[in-house]
Amino acid sequence: MEETNDLDKMKTNSYVFKMSLPIFVELLLQLLVGNIDQIMVGHYRKMSVAAIVNGNQIMSIVIIVLNMMSMATTVVLSQFIGARDQEKANQTCTLSVSIITFSSFLATLIIFVFRSKIFAAMNVDAEILGETTGYLLIVASFIIVQGLYLNIAAILRSHTFLKQVMYVSVIMNILNVFGNFVLINGWSFFPQLGVAGAAVSTGISKTIGLSLITILLFRKTKIKFRWMYLKKNPFPIFKKIIMIGLPSGLESLSYQVSQLFILGMINSFGKVMTITKGYCSILANFSYVYAIAIAQATQIIVGYLLGARRIDDLTKRVWDTLKIAFICCVGLSTLLYFNSNLIFRIFTDIPEVFEVGKKLLLIEIFLEFGRAVNIVMTRMLIGVGNVKVPITVGISGHWILACFLSYLFGVVLHWGIQGIWVAMAVDECTRGLIYVITFRRNRWRKNL
Repeated sequence: MEETNDLDKMKTNSYVFKMSLPIFVELLLQLLVGNIDQIMVGHYRKMSVAAIVNGNQIMSIVIIVLNMMSMATTVVLSQFIGARDQEKANQTCTLSVSIITFSSFLATLIIFVFRSKIFAAMNVDAEILGETTGYLLIVASFIIVQGLYLNIAAILRSHTFLKQVMYVSVIMNILNVFGNFVLINGWSFFPQLGVAGAAVSTGISKTIGLSLITILLFRKTKIKFRWMYLKKNPFPIFKKIIMIGLPSGLESLSYQVSQLFILGMINSFGKVMTITKGYCSILANFSYVYAIAIAQATQIIVGYLLGARRIDDLTKRVWDTLKIAFICCVGLSTLLYFNSNLIFRIFTDIPEVFEVGKKLLLIEIFLEFGRAVNIVMTRMLIGVGNVKVPITVGISGHWILACFLSYLFGVVLHWGIQGIWVAMAVDECTRGLIYVITFRRNRWRKNL
């Protein structure tokens, strides 16, 4: 009876909101840490923002891979903790840290060796090439730090230490802002480093964050890291981590790589368009960050309802979450559009950014119609075991719709960056419609 009551509470909007709130705070902090560099560098030198936009686009692909492994670690580790199997929990953590370490070193090596070819493919302007290279190389030097931080945070979440992880994020965010203030513009005996200062500040704040979260790990959990765990037939756990992380990881990776190609097209329109893209992307992130939080919370609840075979409750929960996500995404993007001139003044005083940015934010409202659906439905379909549709539709949409139409509208038809935004809106809305039809048809129930 008690278990039934718990499940009844779980399916309510108030319970989902309580679950989503700490996730939202952490995501918001991550968003601030990721974008604060662009805002503060914009006040130092306007054109330098384009260097950070290009560098961060490459780094976002690396983060997707690291997040994929960390998310899978959370799922696998939670199962062993629930089964009270400390030995397997230790082995999972040791294996996941090893995978993250290897992946981080490999990503760093690729960036250092192939950076010139990557920038050439992205059409990075020669005027900002030096700053972009310097920024990326410094940030890439801390990939191992970022990877280990994400992994250890995943381990702590598996042990339900959500607030502690959030507190570390707060400290890291404050340190990053302070570091930017000191190193970008110079202060006291600290030199004025500009874009490089933003990169150094980000790296130092993440290193301190890793130190704090590692201390929490050893103080709060019983996890032990031993080399012997890598020798005790690690392949079943390795396979499990890959099979869980791969579906969502592949779709997300495809999206980020397609965005890299699209950014290359935007770069060809000039530095001001790259800067405009960077600022509009920051604002778009704020539009859908809560949708991601509530989707993650709902995915956990869907797992419980699925395990209890309460399929009708599961279906209702998904539709209710979709409505909330839709209202948040479209509502916030509309609010941003009508206040765009005021908001852009925070970032820059370039007239063209104001003019073009407002047009992009208008298109963004319609783009969010589809994005709200995609954020929720991708996780829900994967959660109920329908992995094939999100991967197939997602990857096809990223390349056939987003990339191809961006080239057609933006380059061939000379619509410029507005054409690219229209193409991305078509992609998001088309995929969203397919996901809604797929979920509504209930074919996924046959595999339960």
